[in-house]
Amino acid sequence: MNAFSRRGACPALSAPMETGDGLLVRLNPVAGGLSSKSLIGLGESALRHGNGIMEVTARGSLQIRGLTQASAQLLAMEVDTLGIAVRTGVPVETGPLAGLDPKEIADPRPLAERIRKAIEDARLAQRLGPKVSVIVDGGGRLTMNAVTADVRLAAMRTGAGTQWQVAVAGDGQTATLLGTVEEDAARDIAVAIIRMVAEKGREAHARDLTERQLTSLASWHSFAPPSVLPDISPTRGEIAPSFPLSPIAKGAEVEPPAKLPISPQVGEMSGRTEGGAVKRLPVPTRFPIGIFDLTDGRALGIGLPFGSMPAKNLIDLTQHALTLGATEIRLAPQRTLLFLGLSPTACHSLQQAAVALGFVTDAADPRTKIAACPGAPACASGRIATRDIAETIAAQNRDILDSSLTLHISGCAKGCAHPGQAALTLVGGENGAGLVVDGRAKALPTGYRAGYDAARGIDSIAAAIRKARLRGETTAACLTRLGAGGVAELYRQE
Repeated sequence: MNAFSRRGACPALSAPMETGDGLLVRLNPVAGGLSSKSLIGLGESALRHGNGIMEVTARGSLQIRGLTQASAQLLAMEVDTLGIAVRTGVPVETGPLAGLDPKEIADPRPLAERIRKAIEDARLAQRLGPKVSVIVDGGGRLTMNAVTADVRLAAMRTGAGTQWQVAVAGDGQTATLLGTVEEDAARDIAVAIIRMVAEKGREAHARDLTERQLTSLASWHSFAPPSVLPDISPTRGEIAPSFPLSPIAKGAEVEPPAKLPISPQVGEMSGRTEGGAVKRLPVPTRFPIGIFDLTDGRALGIGLPFGSMPAKNLIDLTQHALTLGATEIRLAPQRTLLFLGLSPTACHSLQQAAVALGFVTDAADPRTKIAACPGAPACASGRIATRDIAETIAAQNRDILDSSLTLHISGCAKGCAHPGQAALTLVGGENGAGLVVDGRAKALPTGYRAGYDAARGIDSIAAAIRKARLRGETTAACLTRLGAGGVAELYRQE
């Protein structure tokens, strides 16, 4: 088993990962998007060399499944022939409409590129785990709030102009907020965080940083010029007021600080309360599905149901987009594609074609509230037919699948489609389809049904929610009132 075959690795094009249905590769174009002809070419390669299934992940990466060692090499050669350059190293991600959205606070791409170069110059990628990542979010209609990362930089309008909010370890709501700084300082602090993580080893993430380290990150810029990236202690991985300067700051002439204050964050960089709680206002996250006006033309967002689609369907949709004049296709978070350069008439024509091919064209589609892996029979590890169960639940329970609910259907306990916690999780195992309430797929289920009958168990829960839900109450709140034990009993009952 190679280093990238383990669970939790990132299956790059050059290092495919072994899954239950063969090898899987994941790619992100350097250019940020693909031409229609390139995406068609990838679909044809998926048909030739894989099992004909293509996916867009929750983070907006393209995956091709069902490969062998030999066919993965052929796929890589064809990707090169298509002229598709793919990203390597630490992912530094921007929003799907970066540089195109007229409502964007700032174009995040220049700052993202500076961070990429700084990480590369410092040779940090080799010392980091494959899932360490940075997000640079310029704001606008399609933010990156729903995507988790080790480092988050978000553009903010302040009295001093555009600045960047810095946070670590989480999504737009859960990340620990350090504060707001100018662009140069944002770059330097972001790379300092990545260096700290690298010092802790390849299994580490920003969530492993100590309170002392977070405090030093929040404090250092107030006494050191923004052009200076602090060095990292080789023993503790903390910022040290020592010299020489980092590769970013070579040639800078500054006086070293006399003392590194380790104290509660104050002033501009203060973002947390005394107990460490993040002070964060709710930020709505818009689904990237629908029509979006751009600085030049329009974009149409179309979702893949459960993030997956036969390559033939994706080829047919893209061929239609090509005839309608689509200039670029961008991969977007939450398992969607954005077709750029379309007229209003072309958008509606492509939407109609997408509906006929089984794609998601409505952000309120109940399938967007369900995370489901390929399951059986597509994946050898799958114990239940996840996609069939998901389709049945979505068709019968649209009214309870609101924005408060996450329903996860996992073919096995690995939980590939949704590694995090979900309100309800169905997980395949030796005893059929187990139910986990407010937990992860690897947790011990509190009730079981036969796999073929799992959707009926969710129907029972849905019926109880309809009966018990108060006016204006969300599904998640109602589930909490019903209690985990009560929900499990509803699932088990015949």
